Amino acid sequence: MIDAVSISRDLVRCPSVTPADAGALGVLEDLLKAAGFEVHRVTFSEPGTADIDNLYARIGDRTPHITFAGHTDVVPPGDPESWTVGPFAGVVIDGTLWGRGAVDMKGGIACSVAAVLQYLADHGGKPNGSISFLITGDEEDISVNGTVKLLKWVAERGEKFDHCVLGEPSNVEVLGDTIKVGRRGSQSGTLFVDGVQGHVAYPHRASNPVPDISRLIVALSDEPLDHGSAQFQASNLEFTSVDVGNTASNVIAGQARAKFNIRFNDNHTQETLRALVEERLEKACGNRIRARIVWEYSNSNVFVTKPGAFTDLAVSAIEEVTGRKPELSTSGGTSDARFISSYCPVIEFGLVGQTMHQIDERTPVSDLEKLTKIYRGVLDRYFA
Repeated sequence: MIDAVSISRDLVRCPSVTPADAGALGVLEDLLKAAGFEVHRVTFSEPGTADIDNLYARIGDRTPHITFAGHTDVVPPGDPESWTVGPFAGVVIDGTLWGRGAVDMKGGIACSVAAVLQYLADHGGKPNGSISFLITGDEEDISVNGTVKLLKWVAERGEKFDHCVLGEPSNVEVLGDTIKVGRRGSQSGTLFVDGVQGHVAYPHRASNPVPDISRLIVALSDEPLDHGSAQFQASNLEFTSVDVGNTASNVIAGQARAKFNIRFNDNHTQETLRALVEERLEKACGNRIRARIVWEYSNSNVFVTKPGAFTDLAVSAIEEVTGRKPELSTSGGTSDARFISSYCPVIEFGLVGQTMHQIDERTPVSDLEKLTKIYRGVLDRYFA
């Protein structure tokens, strides 16, 4: 019998550090083809970036259509000697699966595949609707040749999704405590303040940008961008570095710069957020300080899946298996759900994220078994 543990082990044993696939998608392709899925391997390219292999598989040709999304790429393991076992050994020791990707998020993918295969076996090999998988190898890097292009490719085939479950490790402490129903947007930029370079002994001949950028950092950081919204915490602007590129202590620098990132809620769009910060900068500069912001491109917009029938059935399936009623959360960083939300309602629910991206990433086998039951419960309710 094919189960989540065996699939997880096979996936973890593929050293698929972004952008390498290392056979991970092949593991899924073989399983899904054998179950009757129509499977497509699609490679996307972009100048200056690595080519990325992606997988789309579907069974059924009618509504409702639920898709399970995920990524098989993983972050680098760091020093292999620091691991209790090899980072790609994919071994179970004392009821725990060890390896890079066990939590983020090969384990979650394995559970969804196992649940779907079990559901199909119990229903004559066909769903009462359609089931698909959207799997990319480009989530842990710049996310340009993965989900965003795969979604467009599927749409151009005339296919539509009704709902999506993304198997990211959403739980904070224990399985069943959190469903992610939204994510804040992310916008980065660099603040530049221009001065006049000069000798420190003759400051009247120079204009020092360091005190000025300090004042602007305080001005932009101190005033809240908002006070939160119904489903999101307050937006936050965080400065992450300050630099003048000056190696001499007796020279006043000619320019100072500071990098920052804003995690913003649904009170803003990227455009209105930029306009607000620019307005505050202009006010803080007055008529004396010369400053400007260079904004970085961002594909991370805010989104939220509002509570309703879909979230209710997920909560019910989770409660049945874990006895816990999960929080509907919008906290944390970004994920590929930001792309999927433009095509259909999406929720994120997977394993417990405590060891993701760490040395000795691991998950209890019992959590893999429970997550498979939860996904099966979602399918049973969805197609009821």
